[in-house]
Amino acid sequence: MARSAVRAASKPAQAPTSGSAAKQPASDATARSRTTDAACRTVSKQPHIVAAVAFDGISPFHLSVPCVVFAEDRSDGGVLGFAFRVCAIDAGPLSTTAGFSIAAPHGLDALADADTIIVPSWRDPDEAPPEALLDALRAAHARGAQLVGLCLGAYVLAAAGLLDGRPATTHWAWAADFARRFPNVKVDPQVLYVDDGDILTSAGTAAGLDCCLHVVRKLCGAESANYIARRLVVPPHRQGGQAQYVQQPMPQDMRGNRLSALLDWVNGTLDAPHTLDSLAGRAAMSRRTFTRHFKAATGTTVSAWLLAQRLGRAQHLLESTDEPIESIAGMAGFGSTASLRQHFTDAFRTSPSAWRREFRGV
Repeated sequence: MARSAVRAASKPAQAPTSGSAAKQPASDATARSRTTDAACRTVSKQPHIVAAVAFDGISPFHLSVPCVVFAEDRSDGGVLGFAFRVCAIDAGPLSTTAGFSIAAPHGLDALADADTIIVPSWRDPDEAPPEALLDALRAAHARGAQLVGLCLGAYVLAAAGLLDGRPATTHWAWAADFARRFPNVKVDPQVLYVDDGDILTSAGTAAGLDCCLHVVRKLCGAESANYIARRLVVPPHRQGGQAQYVQQPMPQDMRGNRLSALLDWVNGTLDAPHTLDSLAGRAAMSRRTFTRHFKAATGTTVSAWLLAQRLGRAQHLLESTDEPIESIAGMAGFGSTASLRQHFTDAFRTSPSAWRREFRGV
């Protein structure tokens, strides 16, 4: 599986990538017959199996993140259904950090045929995960399953040795500890999530939701991910390279007026040759002031944000229209087909034409 550039703020990506994106081949573990349609890039005759790992002492909010993205029936929006299961490490009722207990219907044996396995967190960075879980994750990775570690779930993937030599992230408050414990992992404490192809990791809880939506985007395209995001009333996409947290809040007048309106306008005119100076002028600010406010609002630079929006527009047009690549390059603001292909390949490790074929079968 190709590696994504989602981890770098300078290489924003959306689905697959993202935030950022990576090409999604069929798992070696599933010899399922494949077909394609306009709604999903690679649709098996059996649903894509997503398994979330649960354990005693789990945060119910962390567990709810993959549940709300993958377990809900979204067929009314044309979203391909997933076969979702929760797999418990421990037998019997599981306690939660909220004071109530839950029961998971599956054990670790149910990870054996999962296409995507999500570790939504971990109960204690000082506690080594059980060897049975680590063995199951290693086996899943070896057969080609996609692994996702949300928040402190990255500790579990790292403990299994699956992140050695690879980029990853975790919650910023534990990033230094994570780097000390796992020196062979290229930890980036700044980003929301990292898509390294067959393994993804995310920062804190809200970033876990971004990461799961990114996985949907990889599997089923931007339309499906955007539909789920709308139902959850969350932003449809935050690029993986965006900062985990914004240190200074935006002034109220900027949040509600000039900058918000400017971003909406830019998204509606991506075919125009926008620059830092032209946008600062439209916002009636100096270059320096505009740059500061923009970074505070978005967590990234103007150029990185513009590239992410243009890549997203290109993805949408490739997935949902029959426009030729040359037209899409102009509509998305790349200026030339060569520029579109270069940026698209840098971000997603595939060409615009291949992306269209994979999502639409054309």
